[in-house]
Amino acid sequence: MPTLEHNAFVEMFRETPELAPHFLESLFHIDVPRHASVAVVESSLDQFIPVEFRADLVLELRDTNGTLVLAIVVEVQRDEDPDKKFSWPVYVTVVRAKKRCGTVVLVVAPGADVAAWAAENIDVGLGLGHVRPLVLGPAVVPEITDPAEAEQETELAVLSAVAHGNGPNGLAVVHAALVALERLDQEHAAVYFQVIWNGLREPMRRALEALVMERQIEGEATFPSFVQKLIDRGKLEGKLEGIREGKLEGIREGKLEGIREGELKGKTDTLLRLLARAGIALTDHESARIQACTDIATLDRWVDNVLGAKTAAEVLS
Repeated sequence: MPTLEHNAFVEMFRETPELAPHFLESLFHIDVPRHASVAVVESSLDQFIPVEFRADLVLELRDTNGTLVLAIVVEVQRDEDPDKKFSWPVYVTVVRAKKRCGTVVLVVAPGADVAAWAAENIDVGLGLGHVRPLVLGPAVVPEITDPAEAEQETELAVLSAVAHGNGPNGLAVVHAALVALERLDQEHAAVYFQVIWNGLREPMRRALEALVMERQIEGEATFPSFVQKLIDRGKLEGKLEGIREGKLEGIREGKLEGIREGELKGKTDTLLRLLARAGIALTDHESARIQACTDIATLDRWVDNVLGAKTAAEVLS
């Protein structure tokens, strides 16, 4: 059964078919034939490909005279499927024969292992010919960390967040994508956020929660409103409570110390919660060191270190 992510990516190219030739040019550096229109035509494809060989999406590129200049078969692939190595050449050869134009297969595969498998040349017999799928995976999709760039290439930013969201720059990539979602309508933005969120591992989810928490406290509206609805509000509000209470108390008493203590407590609690989620055990000495830390920058650095760390020593370095 198709997953939310599978359907979301298929709809991405169905609703904005111009993305496919744009990605061929900008990411694969392929000279796409000059064209005036891009149209979804999978219904006509059904007439000459049996149902067991039905692709996710087929796009036609036509020039100003209406002449067909290229066909792009779009496939979304989350797992390795040996059958695809037989069906993808069918798409290319049958579409090419029927439509009398060049045809390529564009595979959307955010996972690195699946992308590497999908990108392998497909030998169609005795090494005399092959089909090479073009694969949108981590090796091709760039890490977009600049929110301004993400707003210009929102769909690519979503792909980037899914492909690189758990990497070393994952938090910046996800942040940029979420900021860019503001330009979309609520329905599409919520679906894309859910796709991004589903692909994040626990340490990165906790880091994202911490970032949303920090932006809330600082009053910076850098995330769409639905983000906090889809992230577990109970957990988020629990994390916010320590900081919020400390800040409010400090403001009421006119003491900056109250704000600082509340912020320190919130960051300490966030760090301990991230460590627990990551399954990293602490010795009594390490736990005491965290509790005794009064430097916000150091706590921030330790929070960042949790991502990818396996031991407490790596976090507290």
